[in-house]
Amino acid sequence: MLTLCLTRDWYSKLIYYQNKSSSIPVEILEQQERKWNSFCQALKESDIPVPTSSLMISNLKTAFLFSDFIFNSLTRNTHIFEELMGSNDLYRTYPPGTYVESLSPLLHDIVEEKQIAEQTSHFRCREMIRIAFRDLTGHADLSETMSDLSALADACIDHVFSKLYDALIKQYGIPQSSSGQHQNIVVLGLGKLGARELNFSSDVDLMFAFPDIGMTNRTFATITNHEFFSLLAQSFLKVFAGSISSGIIFRVDLRLRPFGENGPLVMSFNSIEKYYESQGREWERYALIKARAVAGDRKAGDHLLKRLNPFIYRRYLDYNTFDALREMKQSIHDEIKRRGFVGNIKLGPGGIREIEFFGQVFQLIRGGVEPLLQEPSILRVLQILSEEKHIRRSVCNELTDAYWLMRNTEHRLQEFDDRQTHSLPKDAKKCLLLALSLGFPDADEFHRQLDIQMKQVHYHFNQILSAAENIQPATNQTQRFENIWKNQLELKEGEDILFSAGFKSPADIRKQIELLQNDTATRSLSREGRRRLDQLMPRIIEITGKSDHPELSFSRITELIKTIEQRTNYLSLLIENPSALKRLVSLSIASPWIIQFLTRHPVLLDELLDTRILYRPPDRQQLADELEKKLEHIPLNDLEMQIEQLCIFKQINILRVAAADISANYPLMRVSDHLSDIAELILSRIFQLSFEHLSEKYGYPSCSTDIENGKQGFAVIAYGKLGGIELGYGSDLDMVFLHAADSGKTTGGKGTSIDNSQFYARLGQRIIHTLTSHTRAGRLYEIDMRLRPSGSSGPLVSHIKTFREYLADKAWTWEHQALVRARSICGDPALCLLFEAIRKETLMKKRDKSELRVEICEMREKIRKAHGPFEPKKFHLKQGRGGIIDIEFIVQYLVLANASQHSEIVTWSDNVRQLEALAQTGILEQETSLFLKQAYLSFRANVHHLNLQDQPPVSDQTEIQAIGYKVEKIWKTYFASAAG
Repeated sequence: MLTLCLTRDWYSKLIYYQNKSSSIPVEILEQQERKWNSFCQALKESDIPVPTSSLMISNLKTAFLFSDFIFNSLTRNTHIFEELMGSNDLYRTYPPGTYVESLSPLLHDIVEEKQIAEQTSHFRCREMIRIAFRDLTGHADLSETMSDLSALADACIDHVFSKLYDALIKQYGIPQSSSGQHQNIVVLGLGKLGARELNFSSDVDLMFAFPDIGMTNRTFATITNHEFFSLLAQSFLKVFAGSISSGIIFRVDLRLRPFGENGPLVMSFNSIEKYYESQGREWERYALIKARAVAGDRKAGDHLLKRLNPFIYRRYLDYNTFDALREMKQSIHDEIKRRGFVGNIKLGPGGIREIEFFGQVFQLIRGGVEPLLQEPSILRVLQILSEEKHIRRSVCNELTDAYWLMRNTEHRLQEFDDRQTHSLPKDAKKCLLLALSLGFPDADEFHRQLDIQMKQVHYHFNQILSAAENIQPATNQTQRFENIWKNQLELKEGEDILFSAGFKSPADIRKQIELLQNDTATRSLSREGRRRLDQLMPRIIEITGKSDHPELSFSRITELIKTIEQRTNYLSLLIENPSALKRLVSLSIASPWIIQFLTRHPVLLDELLDTRILYRPPDRQQLADELEKKLEHIPLNDLEMQIEQLCIFKQINILRVAAADISANYPLMRVSDHLSDIAELILSRIFQLSFEHLSEKYGYPSCSTDIENGKQGFAVIAYGKLGGIELGYGSDLDMVFLHAADSGKTTGGKGTSIDNSQFYARLGQRIIHTLTSHTRAGRLYEIDMRLRPSGSSGPLVSHIKTFREYLADKAWTWEHQALVRARSICGDPALCLLFEAIRKETLMKKRDKSELRVEICEMREKIRKAHGPFEPKKFHLKQGRGGIIDIEFIVQYLVLANASQHSEIVTWSDNVRQLEALAQTGILEQETSLFLKQAYLSFRANVHHLNLQDQPPVSDQTEIQAIGYKVEKIWKTYFASAAG
């Protein structure tokens, strides 16, 4: 990364070059000395001591060399220098709030607009000198400089409005809503001010608003709220523009407000929201990305921005905005071409504007589903894009380096005479001064580095949104597909074209095209939706025709199109990303389940864009990090958004597992591990969120003293497939909830305390509600709580003591069988350990093997009858004789029958490791254990792949049936006598 002008060591480089007399022309050094002498003379005339510190002298000479603004301001206003020296403000970093605290007493007793303007202008001058001095002498980096400039503008805007508001209410009364609520103005900062990235001589982009219509509360001279706030805004503009005092405070730009220059100065929240809903354009979304409440009623301003958030950030991947963004990009190109902007570091090719556009394109498209991107700082946005793998790290570094160089250059240009400019000087002497101020040895080296940086930026700018621009022009072949789609060819000609394209049954394809065209959803498309569908379908015909199974692929893709076409954003995604469409075709052939999954959750189409992650499911730690990022910016009380993000997290990662499963010969156990990891992380996060929500509301429950070091007193226990780490794509979650409540009530909450046991009951209910609630993103899981003590008639959350007693005295054998595959998933670690101890204690109970065989055999037949009858001559992989359930029952019998003598066989909850443990203890022969393990994995692998093909779990393969027959023989060795 470039470091020459990005770190503070540039100042030492500058001193080095200044000390080399041959490096700097004599006339510049003489000019520097003349400025210093003039300043010293001004100090003497004002009876102010001349500095003697070598550091101060060196710093002042540097500042004077590079800034006429600092030299002229301090020479004419030596008292400002005295103030800055006395306070040591030139050499200290301001803590947050300093500008507000400093300006407030200066304006405290002032009421006249002219005095307000003069005092604020004087304050701005003092602080701008300080900021420029610290920047030019290396005592502040770019981040501090931008932050200080923005905080200074915030303080000036807020204090001036506050003084003018107080004066106006004395004349007209306080503005009130219809309900009598007092109101203040809301000032939104846009652009660089909103992002806290203000440059040195920047104007400030503002928008004025007020919460609601109403009247002021005076009995006489009453005016409407709109009139009041319009008068307030007009007074503010007079003060800030310098029309009633000697100087401008900040130039104000209001052109980004609704209706632009022709719009009212100030509008109510409802009017602003209605405007953006009905007339808002893409460039206005772009402008609002950096919006921030900077003055007035900031709390109300935050509320307004929350109301506008759905306009700025769509709650889906907004590929519909591509055309509008492309037009904006083209307008930038056209403006550069028309006006040249040679040497303009902001608007020229590769300038600051192009870096900001690069980042904001991603924000507009992805910000609604990735809240991390709802970030005003462009540097932070670039960092997030790199961390989230949307751009390469090298791209982030290049754009960041260029931004630092150009923003520093921008500040040096403007600090010279406090003038808003972005053009490099043409005068050779000024070019050298600029280069030296940035730490370069000469102008040539500066221009070389800047040219490299700007070319890199312009390259990346040209790459953004370029997918559709790079699509090859339509060939005669694609034109013919378009004619087929639009039904502009004779039947025979159309079918011949389809046949030559790869379709063996062109007549069937024609019928499917007609069905899609006449589908209700297609016929009701908007004009824009129809245009996009007309763009997409010829490409689908072409790509599916070239696939290995054209008819199958076309049929499955068109079914997906019927579902998603009303949401034209997804059509745009496939149009803009031809490679994603090709991957979709490949997946449609490999698995109808995946296509159905995408049909139910079309937001996942975006995952087809990046093959680096599509076929490589992340490990558990990566999953945990991904989930943390998805949820970290969502408020604790926004349950709907939390569920939506959890759903999207689940769906994205299941798609990745399925894609890897069908495309990369992914091992079965890794598939189950991944699916189980996804479920466990979701459950763990839901538990934490639910516990935090309820404890904030009701307080914390106290735990039984039996739970050593117990804090949360709640545990989620997984049974069945999740318990056995054998989760499938459509598996539900078998769970039991346990608690360890002590007698008494919760303490420390904001609301009313409740009984400890009631707290845990509500916790269980909230977890279930979160898992099963339907949202726009779907729902998380089907759950089954029937394995809890006393089944559906028992309490939702069981006390750990009750659970232990139930297992010891009341549980049926089948409940002990289920316990073999149980394990704790999340919750209080101490309670989880206690559950594991109870599980071990229960499973190691000494049993009558004959009775155990009879009970297990009876349960097996009961289950088989409930799922039968089965297809003749076909083997049911799960329920058939010798199938998966038989192997699981064999293992459960052997564990329950022998655990009292071999505690090690209850260590694990999954069948594979249980079979290995049974062999290690000699309960099963090694050969039998290995065979059962291989049979079990083979059956489950077949079920997985049949699921992905949307097929039932049955097989007519003789090899599979032969394995089932051998399993059945093993079953009979244990249960033949019991069945008889």
